[in-house]
Amino acid sequence: MKQIILLLTLALGVNVATAQADVMTKHNGEEIKGKVIKIEEFSIVFTYQNETAENTVSKYAVEKIVYGSSGRVEEVTEKINVRGKDGWENVVILEDISYIAGLKKGSEVRGKTGLINFQTGNTGDKKAEKKLKMAAAQEGCQFILLTADKTTVGANSNTLGGSQAIKKGVSYKY
Repeated sequence: MKQIILLLTLALGVNVATAQADVMTKHNGEEIKGKVIKIEEFSIVFTYQNETAENTVSKYAVEKIVYGSSGRVEEVTEKINVRGKDGWENVVILEDISYIAGLKKGSEVRGKTGLINFQTGNTGDKKAEKKLKMAAAQEGCQFILLTADKTTVGANSNTLGGSQAIKKGVSYKY
């Protein structure tokens, strides 16, 4: 009888110990078990279960966190959908490399206005950004890490005095 009680106590103790792990669910369905150390503006610092090394994942990659000690569920970000006619409008442009941790790399994308155009600086910039986002959406990518943003105006651009905007980036998805 003492052995049965001892075994039940050990089994419950193991369940309680494993239930203390926090579970992060990523938008791609992957679950990360470990301990959330801190949540920063654009990233989450955590350790894997039974490890001490700190790791970082982008908040954009994480759907929710279930805290093991309290059972509280924290919604982190909503999944971005780039399908459909206007899906390119949902593409997010990121400007810091730390924002892509945990996302899968796509290919290099580019958006630019024509060399000969009659765009002002602001409309040319918006048109280049639209083309950049459309290129990423066509690949099924929700994010772009901006690597180059160049606008030339006047005599530096072309002989007609227009402006040309060129944006380059690397696409990423869940």
